Amino acid sequence: MALSFRQSEIIDIARADGRVSVEDLAQRFDVTLQTIRRDLADLADSGLVERVHGGAVPRAGVTNLAYAERRSMNQSAKAAIARSCAAAIPDNCSVILNLGTTTEAVAQALLNHRNITVITNNMNVANILMANPSCEIMVAGGAFRRSDGGLVGELTTQFFEQFKVDFAVIGTSALDADGDLLDYDLAEVRVSKTIIRQARQVFLVCDHSKLGRSAPARLASLSEISTLFTDKPLPEALRGKCGEWSTKVTVG
Repeated sequence: MALSFRQSEIIDIARADGRVSVEDLAQRFDVTLQTIRRDLADLADSGLVERVHGGAVPRAGVTNLAYAERRSMNQSAKAAIARSCAAAIPDNCSVILNLGTTTEAVAQALLNHRNITVITNNMNVANILMANPSCEIMVAGGAFRRSDGGLVGELTTQFFEQFKVDFAVIGTSALDADGDLLDYDLAEVRVSKTIIRQARQVFLVCDHSKLGRSAPARLASLSEISTLFTDKPLPEALRGKCGEWSTKVTVG
């Protein structure tokens, strides 16, 4: 299911507030109650929310959203985050880009960079950067994941162990109140942990919808991240922890 702008916003509101009501949403978007009920029915059919009396709540679980749905969500926020991140990456450097729709947006924002080497386990990133003739692209081996164009597994981990790069740009499925980066796939987590170890600076690109989400596997802590690029200010407590850890936060 390709989400409309309104449906993406409804999911964001549900995650931020814990619940949405049909009447409040109709007023917010200036549409009829029936239109909102159809939106919620579509989102419930896609497993993104659970219907409750008078509204809906975000669906909790241990599986990630489908790739096409993730790509369609918060596109303008991801583009702004990507531009901020790319601006912090100079020409004449080496970069690892891992899996995720926001890292793919970063690849798009790197199309005018010169003399860069990009190492990736994301086939979508490689395909995007083919349009930059001044970018050398190195693609990891491993088990190909058709759902999102990712390469994961032990071969992928061993591939990244061969490099020491200037920057790594990573995404995450969830970011909790403790500052832990969470994901759903242990094979992907193992690859990402290796990527973090092999980079001099680590950039996390993460829009506000990841805050408060739940996922079962711990990838890293924000204390291991050089800079977090996001689209909205962090909660005060988490902002304070980033200050303690010397993790820079850039709101695009």
